Amino acid sequence: MRLPISVFAVLIMFFMGQPLANGQDGVIELYNPSFEDQPMNSRPPRGWKDCGFPGESPPDTQPDPTFQVTKQAQDGNTYLGLVARENDTWEAVAQRLSEPLKKGTCYDFSMFLCRSELYVSLSRLDTDRDVNYTTPAKLRIYGGFDYCDKQYLLAETKEIISFRWLQYNFKLEPIADYTHIIFEVFYKTPTLFPYNGNILLDNASPLQPMPCNEEELIAEAEEEEEETEEIAVVEQLSPKTSNTPDPPKVETPEEKTTPTPAPPPVVEPTPAEVKPASIADLKREDLREGQTIRIDRLFFGMDKAIIDEGSYSVLSEVYLFMSRNPDVLIEIGGHTNGLCSTNYCNQLSADRAEAVADYLMGRGVSPQRLSHKGYGKTIPIATNSTAEGRKQNQRVEIKILGFSN
Repeated sequence: MRLPISVFAVLIMFFMGQPLANGQDGVIELYNPSFEDQPMNSRPPRGWKDCGFPGESPPDTQPDPTFQVTKQAQDGNTYLGLVARENDTWEAVAQRLSEPLKKGTCYDFSMFLCRSELYVSLSRLDTDRDVNYTTPAKLRIYGGFDYCDKQYLLAETKEIISFRWLQYNFKLEPIADYTHIIFEVFYKTPTLFPYNGNILLDNASPLQPMPCNEEELIAEAEEEEEETEEIAVVEQLSPKTSNTPDPPKVETPEEKTTPTPAPPPVVEPTPAEVKPASIADLKREDLREGQTIRIDRLFFGMDKAIIDEGSYSVLSEVYLFMSRNPDVLIEIGGHTNGLCSTNYCNQLSADRAEAVADYLMGRGVSPQRLSHKGYGKTIPIATNSTAEGRKQNQRVEIKILGFSN
């Protein structure tokens, strides 16, 4: 039996691993965003095309025992492994989008990234020995007009340091209607010399259209706030809609007497935010449960959970504080300003708090002493209508949860 041409075309697209339809409201769904396939070295997951160097092996569908990569997938069963090599070659994959990215439209995009503790393969400079491809490398995201056509760098991370899966959030702003997207591993820049490194990729999100400028974000936030205020007013007025009159107030003898003035209540001090010159200088006897300590000079990339290199000095102070107070249990709380959607703010603040926890665990702080939580935009300490206020709201705080002794 002959198949109609339209059905035949759909089947071809399916077996080639291409998306068949696009999402709603301009949302672009990637095909196989979780990189699912049979684990195998030197073969990318279905739907993703190798964009590496001629003569070099393609990327890997991990975990595969060939290179001793054993990490559990963040989503599903498999993920993508990309390596950079000491012979100045690196790996990349590409996919044709179900519809082009639109010039002038920004896109909210996220992906889980980490690196493997082991990625053992032959050296490209000395083929008689194995080397471990574990030096931290970065991810670059390109837009183009064909497979492997790296026309425009849409986003890049700093070096992926964590051995744990972390969600990285991106704001993509194409300058043309790109039809393809490319994921590439690359060295730390500036690159003094090439080296062996790896990154692992899993659970990519759809590309969700989002406002490009701050004015649009403010308008969205104000609209959401007005809607909340309207609901609050309705709830406040609803009890008064009853036709039943209030019962008359009857004065009792006790009410007619002049009450004896009560002594002013004793107000117990509440745990206050502490701003020491350095958290490392806090004295043990000054610490109490529930106390919050705001961490200043801690900066992240725009809309990202990547800690800026200039922040490592203050993170070292937090590490010293934990080392000098080995019985202290803390929560790392992330907070954002009010210019993003509730879900986005919650996720971004949680990712940033987790990034700080990962840093401390990487320095040797026990995971049992750390917890982390994203509060999003729910606890502002300043107005979101000014740049300075928004800067204050976007913060990380340390809360003393208790003491192990």
